[in-house]
Amino acid sequence: MDKELLAMLVCPQSQGKLEYDREREELICRESGLAYPIRDGIPVMLVEEARLLEVEEKLGKPRLEPPALGVDQPRG
Repeated sequence: MDKELLAMLVCPQSQGKLEYDREREELICRESGLAYPIRDGIPVMLVEEARLLEVEEKLGKPRLEPPALGVDQPRG
């Protein structure tokens, strides 16, 4: 994602700052709790196309994976 383009873009809903998520190919706005997809290198800045962030994402915390099912837990 071009840094100059990213600096010019804002969230269409909140006018908040966007962060680039390279792994998911999305632009994240923690203020509005939305993630805008990037398709073929082009940011899709439509609220209708945005994904709602999970609570951990909105707070900027790493996502915790749920424990695997069927795995015995140590007994203490």
